[in-house]
Amino acid sequence: MEKLHASVLALVFLLVILFQEGLVTCMKNEDGSEEWGYVQVRPKAHLFWWLYRSPYRVENPSKPWPIILWLQGGPGSSGVGFGNFGEVGPLDANLKPRNFTWLRKADLLFVDNPVGTGYSYVEDSNLYAKTDEEATTDLTTLLVELYNNDASLQKSPLFIVAESYGGKFAVALALSALKAIQHGTLKLTLGGVVLGDTWISPEDFVFSWGPLLKDLSRIDDNGLQKANSIAERIKQQLEAGQFVDATYSWADLENEIAASSNNVDFYNFLQDSKSDSDTLNAMELGLFKEVSMMRYSKYLSSKTSYLGSEDDDLERLLNGVIRKKLKIIPENVTYAVQSLDAFESLVPDFMKPRISEVDELLALGVNVTVYSGQVSVPFPNTDGRRL
Repeated sequence: MEKLHASVLALVFLLVILFQEGLVTCMKNEDGSEEWGYVQVRPKAHLFWWLYRSPYRVENPSKPWPIILWLQGGPGSSGVGFGNFGEVGPLDANLKPRNFTWLRKADLLFVDNPVGTGYSYVEDSNLYAKTDEEATTDLTTLLVELYNNDASLQKSPLFIVAESYGGKFAVALALSALKAIQHGTLKLTLGGVVLGDTWISPEDFVFSWGPLLKDLSRIDDNGLQKANSIAERIKQQLEAGQFVDATYSWADLENEIAASSNNVDFYNFLQDSKSDSDTLNAMELGLFKEVSMMRYSKYLSSKTSYLGSEDDDLERLLNGVIRKKLKIIPENVTYAVQSLDAFESLVPDFMKPRISEVDELLALGVNVTVYSGQVSVPFPNTDGRRL
């Protein structure tokens, strides 16, 4: 009985750890190669994280083994789901080993960001992050809680890798982390920032869409004129500080391009997306913000489809087998690959640029790597090279 009592106490200690500045709920697998949990970043606001420690780790004092923090886009798309099982994690969406997992090069830290995304949740609907800065502060709080209480993490440089809208969070988080490090409140070494197809310069991007698709013969002169007209409207709205209106105009532009181009696939301009019934239905209902969000979600789902799963299989997986494994997901939290609530809360910031943050990072000597896909419409390769 005493042994059983001791085991129960040990389990409770493993499940819930109370740190000085916030409540961290944490679990590990048997060999310690995986660790996951929640950080209460604000009262009643909780970010979910999942850390994988690489079996390929090489101890080299002159070249410390890195940790990659993966931030998904959207905003509101799940890094724990898409980034992990759909892109770079150790297992694919069928729970089969991924030969090209990034664990071969680094430890991986996935976070469902901002709050309300994936397994992350809020206990009050008023607590969704309403600005990029608020989401960044939440992420900084998470890093402080994880790194300051785990000396093993402090030995590895952190590389913040982001996709799509996640790039805005990445550059802001890098600056926030550097300030916290300088003030002695965060025990972390920043290795660099990687921006993949990131939404850091919305105005530049929207002006590139029409000319790019015209050069590719995906739209005609009439379509180009309409696209450029809406892009000009967006520019004027941004200059006037009308950021919410600019976000709606961005949705108008995507819908106009879809109509003018036989519904070009925004993430592969060599293909059409006429079969995207979810997007078409949303357009008919006038849910303009949801249309483009669905395009990104559909694009990411196609990656899991490539691995042999259907569009909704990722949610089934995360609400089923993975949820049972994790054990700590609250009963009232249902995993979704994309959070419309998290997206809508950030509409006022959606079209705001983050170029100045990139410049500031470069001035501070931080390594910033930018890459973009060859067939992407939202983030054309030419603009990626210029940025």
